[in-house]
Amino acid sequence: MSKRAEKPVYAFIRHGNSLRPEMAYDLQALDGIEQGQRVKVEIRQWRNMDRLKAYWATLQDCIDATGCAPSKEALDAYIRPAVNFVDTLRLANGFLVGVPRAINTRECEEPEMIAFFNAATELLAREFGYVAPEQEKKGRAA
Repeated sequence: MSKRAEKPVYAFIRHGNSLRPEMAYDLQALDGIEQGQRVKVEIRQWRNMDRLKAYWATLQDCIDATGCAPSKEALDAYIRPAVNFVDTLRLANGFLVGVPRAINTRECEEPEMIAFFNAATELLAREFGYVAPEQEKKGRAA
């Protein structure tokens, strides 16, 4: 069975209540579509790579400050199930097991990553007493 080719991804930018193509390539996606014709659009936010980098940096900073884990990977393996960021598997004996969900850019959309990162930073504060310096400043300003 051959693998189905992935559909191209086009970028549009919101302006008020309309979407405008980001580049000429994206505009070409509209070739052959008449004015007023309905089209199907899948709305997905682009992933913020800085947020993913910030997550891993926050874990390392927490380890450096508290010594709570041997590595950021170990701390991550604890965090995902602890904040219920898991996929559930049903074993043959009927037991349900949660396995950590992926946070990579292909399998985790931006709104999910935002919620996960917020839950992770709350857990770090609650269970390890670690608050990132920028979060600490926000808390004092409030």
